[in-house]
Amino acid sequence: MSMKTQPVEESRCVPPELDLALTEICAAVGLDSTGARLIRIVNNGVFLLRDQQVVVRLVLSPSFTYRAFNAVEAARWLAVHGVPAVRLLPGVEQPVQVGEHLATLWQYVPEAGPMPSGADLGELLRQMHSKPASPTFLDWQPMADIRRRLTDAVDTDPADHRFLEQRCDALEERLETLHFPLSRSVIHADAHLGNVIGGADGPLLCDLDSLCIGPPEWDLIPIAVGRLRMGHPPCWHDDLIRAYGFDITCWEGFPVLRELRELKITTGVLPILRSNPGVREQLHQRLRTIRDGDLATQWVPYS
Repeated sequence: MSMKTQPVEESRCVPPELDLALTEICAAVGLDSTGARLIRIVNNGVFLLRDQQVVVRLVLSPSFTYRAFNAVEAARWLAVHGVPAVRLLPGVEQPVQVGEHLATLWQYVPEAGPMPSGADLGELLRQMHSKPASPTFLDWQPMADIRRRLTDAVDTDPADHRFLEQRCDALEERLETLHFPLSRSVIHADAHLGNVIGGADGPLLCDLDSLCIGPPEWDLIPIAVGRLRMGHPPCWHDDLIRAYGFDITCWEGFPVLRELRELKITTGVLPILRSNPGVREQLHQRLRTIRDGDLATQWVPYS
């Protein structure tokens, strides 16, 4: 597995509790965590081990625990149906739990191929959406996921918390009125180019925590919102449209799903504000723009 984010600077210290969790998880399965590199710390603490080709994804909050179990089931389903995706580390019962620590372990895939495009993502989504759904997959429940994050939020301003709860209530009502034109299927539920790896044998899906059964329209939202809110190249969305055959921005329900996506990517850091305080400034900017109904101000990724 590879990540589409810059590695954390070597000068930045890994939180001691995260370092301890990594050490214990690795020891439990016979791996050495010495010299592991912290790649990302938002919803998971993601490490690349130095001496083995293994990526370790540590759960950072109780609200994310179910996602580790979901990622394991998703990876197995994708492998059975031949959908190109990262694969679990073989020979290890997953997810791995040691005390309160929970993690998933993955085979590392170096980015040796061309940089993935919107067309690559569109083809991967078309392939995944066409496969028979597993009856054991969770149903798409985006508001439940956001409410769990609010429940587990730490060090948040009470006024911000109330605003977000009210935003959830209002958006939930609007979601219930939508009529989705595409047939329900297995969806990735966080389908942006940061979750596609340019492997030596072709592009692969990664970050499988959110796979579920739901509206395929939701998988077409991240690229569209990235173009509008993050300033991503327009060609990413144009290529996705051509490969998949559906322009989500022309659907009347797009504004509702855009608001939902922006709320989701804003609240993802609420449970980890104490352990990753560097995200606070961007969180506050996002909340200001949402409060003001500002659809034009650009956001930057959480680091």
